[in-house]
Amino acid sequence: MKIQKVYLTTDVHVAGEAFRVIKDAPFIHYQNLEQLNEQFPHVFAEEINLLLNEPRGFAGLNGCLVVPPISQEADAAVLFFNHEGTVPLHYSGIVAVMTALLECGHLQPRASSEYKIETVSGLISVTAIMEKDEVVSVVIESEPCQVIQSNVPLSHLHLNTDFSLVKTDQLYAVFEKRDFPAEICVEELSELKRWGKTVFQALESKIHVKGAILMDDSHLEKGQIKTITFREDQYIVRSPGFGSTMACYTSLISKGGLYMEKPFVNESIFDSRLTVQAVKQTESGYQFKLTSRGFITGMQTFVLDPTDPLPAGFLLK
Repeated sequence: MKIQKVYLTTDVHVAGEAFRVIKDAPFIHYQNLEQLNEQFPHVFAEEINLLLNEPRGFAGLNGCLVVPPISQEADAAVLFFNHEGTVPLHYSGIVAVMTALLECGHLQPRASSEYKIETVSGLISVTAIMEKDEVVSVVIESEPCQVIQSNVPLSHLHLNTDFSLVKTDQLYAVFEKRDFPAEICVEELSELKRWGKTVFQALESKIHVKGAILMDDSHLEKGQIKTITFREDQYIVRSPGFGSTMACYTSLISKGGLYMEKPFVNESIFDSRLTVQAVKQTESGYQFKLTSRGFITGMQTFVLDPTDPLPAGFLLK
C-alpha cells in the first residue's frame, strides 16, 4: 500500500448524531474564518469526500474542522460541514468539539469551566463541566430564534397541510403531526421517509429550507414532544437536533402553546433526547440554554492510497 495522505480524527456522538472532528487538514492561507469558510468546499473537496463518504464515513456524518482561532478572545475556531457543504453554526457540533478538545488534552481545563469557540456566525460562549477528566455537561446559550411566518399552506399530491417557518441555526419548516396518520417511530420509517420526500417536493417551488420537521405535540402538557427532522438532502437527522428542538419550541411559544419558564424535552425517532430552556425574549427572538454532552466513539487514522479505486467514496440514497 502506498500512502498519499494521512488524517487523524476523533469521532463523537451527541444524542446519536455523529461528528468527525479533524485537526490536521492541509495548511492554506486565510485572513479570517469567513475566508476559510469560503475556500473550504473547493480547497478541501478531497478531504470532505474521503472523511465523510462511504466506505470511510456514512450519509449521516458531520464534519468539524478545528483550527487556531483568529480572535484573541477565542480558545479555538471551528468550521462545520456535511455532504452538502459548510454549515455556519452547529450547536451539537460545538458539544462534540468541546468534548474532543478537552478529553484529548488539546484544550486545558479551566477552573471557571468557561470557554469561547469562534465560528462563522461569531463567538459562542460555552460552559463545559468536567469530572474525572471527562466532559459530563456542555451548556451553550443560543443566538435569537424567531418565527418568520406561521400557518403557511402547502399542498402537493396527497399532501394538504400547513407549516411554520422558523429561523434558528438554520431555516426550518415545522409541521404538526395532526395532518399525518403515521406515528414517529422506527416501525413507520418507510411512511415517514415518503412524507419527507413529498414535503421537499412541495417546498421546492415555494421556499428553500435546510430542514423539515414533523412534530408530535400530543404530550405537550408534560413539556415533551417527539420529532423527526429531514435535511434538505432528505437524510434523517440522527438526534432530536438542537436547531430542530429550538424551532419547535419557538413555534409553540409563539402560538401560546407553551410557557417559557419550563424546560422542554424533544425525543427523536431513535428515542434519544435533548433538553432546552428559554432564557429570554428580545426584539430579535427567543434565546435558549442548551445542555447536552458528547461521547467519544473512536480515534481513527485514515489514509488515502493513490491506487484506491474509490478515493472519493460514495453515498447510497
